[in-house]
Amino acid sequence: MPEDATLEALRETARRFAESEVAPRAAELDETEAFPVDIYRALARLGLLGITVPEAMGGAEAGVLAYAVVMEELSRGYASIADQVGLVELLATLLSEHGTERQRDEFLAPLLRYDRSCAYALTEAEAGSDLAALKTTALRDGDGWRLSGTKMWIHMAPRADFAAVLARTDPAAGHRGMSIFLVDLHAPGVERLRAEHKMGQRASPVGGLRFEDVRLPAEALLGPEGRGFHMMMSVLDKGRIGIAALALGILQRALEESIAYAKQRVQFGRPIAEQQAIRFLIADMAKDAHATRLMVRDAALRMDAGRKATLEASMAKCFASDAAVARTADAVQIHGGTGYIRGVTVERLYRDAKITQIYEGTNQIQRVIMARELLG
Repeated sequence: MPEDATLEALRETARRFAESEVAPRAAELDETEAFPVDIYRALARLGLLGITVPEAMGGAEAGVLAYAVVMEELSRGYASIADQVGLVELLATLLSEHGTERQRDEFLAPLLRYDRSCAYALTEAEAGSDLAALKTTALRDGDGWRLSGTKMWIHMAPRADFAAVLARTDPAAGHRGMSIFLVDLHAPGVERLRAEHKMGQRASPVGGLRFEDVRLPAEALLGPEGRGFHMMMSVLDKGRIGIAALALGILQRALEESIAYAKQRVQFGRPIAEQQAIRFLIADMAKDAHATRLMVRDAALRMDAGRKATLEASMAKCFASDAAVARTADAVQIHGGTGYIRGVTVERLYRDAKITQIYEGTNQIQRVIMARELLG
């Protein structure tokens, strides 16, 4: 874990970038659903991609707490940007921990420069929370593989250059029969399905991928055969801490917007900040933001110390995302009719918050995990 001074310097770098380069473009990106490659390449130059990846592999080697700090600050600017940084972090972690030298040269190095973009292809029409229902297969073909199946609601599917695809390599082996493959999404047999139009985080493209007998070389296999499910699960604690920090960034921005609006909006001859009903809403927003920040820090510090953090990561993700949805709704309420208008920041924050209760494991699944960890 970095020293406090280093961590604060990293926070300041991310905050300055979010305020100068991200927040001013958030409304436009939300409206147009444009994908700002220039922002991600600038983040790469600042060393804000691959925060936990070893320096020797091109990352910052700064730890999970540092990753959470960067996610929070970028999300204050616009959650879609933090969302993409989180995706890069998960793929970079898989590649740094399980990739061969050749795979790291071909995929990890250009990803951290953002010369190539990635997707994380798990979900299918009948396999979301229930990955045991996975149907995509990769069958041996000489010294390589043949990949067939369809993935749905995949972040970056409409434009990614490559994907880490979870597929069955032994249909009879359950979770132990799944493997991960690094797939060039420009290869013959790969079809990009419809790009979806989302409620929020609209500059993070989502869509489907269809693989029709796609020929993969032997070196496309990431890590050991049959360990794909376990490898994917191994990065989810870090991913959930990242989403908790992203939700915190949304909540923090909603709090700041609400305080500023309450001080300048006058009703009945005085600012609405003097009304007890408004003061209580803002107090609850600040309380939840502080509690979330402490939960994120606790979970991140556990991971940085090499301790198991499954319970704490699920708690942080669940609490943070529930709080973000509830308190951005309060922010809209504080803004009154103004808050319901497209283009007003809190209206976008409300829409951006909702998905945090769904991705990286729904909050219902988080409660299942928490109960399992507590009760066995």
